Amino acid sequence: MGIAAVIFDVGNVLVDWQPELLYAKLIPDAATRAGFLRDVATKDWHFQHDAGRPFADTSAELIARHPEHAEAIAAWGPRFGEQVAPMPGMGRLVEALDARGVPLFAITNFSHEFWPPFRADHAAMFDRFRDVVVSGEERLTKPDAAIYRLALARFGLAPGEALFVDDRADNVAGAAAVGMTTHRFVDVPTLRAALVDYGLLDPDMAGDARGS
Repeated sequence: MGIAAVIFDVGNVLVDWQPELLYAKLIPDAATRAGFLRDVATKDWHFQHDAGRPFADTSAELIARHPEHAEAIAAWGPRFGEQVAPMPGMGRLVEALDARGVPLFAITNFSHEFWPPFRADHAAMFDRFRDVVVSGEERLTKPDAAIYRLALARFGLAPGEALFVDDRADNVAGAAAVGMTTHRFVDVPTLRAALVDYGLLDPDMAGDARGS
């Protein structure tokens, strides 16, 4: 069975997610900002949103522990879009795949609350996708096998028909464990070359996909 579709991760693959982008505006001092992102608004804290917990609950709990950072914590959810920047070259790559008729899907660890405004901000890209499984909506997260199986069923794909692209080794391993072909994302040129090798992108179209 040949690969017929691409299933993307979103953060740090389709877009560049860097909380620093927002907090450089809110916490000018670099050392204070680094401490806030390392010790207060941590990735483990944020993962609760991906798992489906409401931001109102997680932020209230965190503010109770760190009242000195109340304003910065409260900004995380409403201004989440300011933590995201384009991934150079990825927009054109998605466009090239879509132009070739490759079905595009995504599985993302993402808050069910943050997703709708983010999706609206990036409609030019996501309008090319046939479906996206959002962890916060499903209360399932990568790399749990259940989220991959749910996505394959919803997308109407057998595991062998899907190329899964993610930047995290554990998420890639989770997809491979359910039978998907995988590519660990490092950069756009390496992904572009892999897509050509899998026959999903023509070399001339790949060359056109080098822009943003």
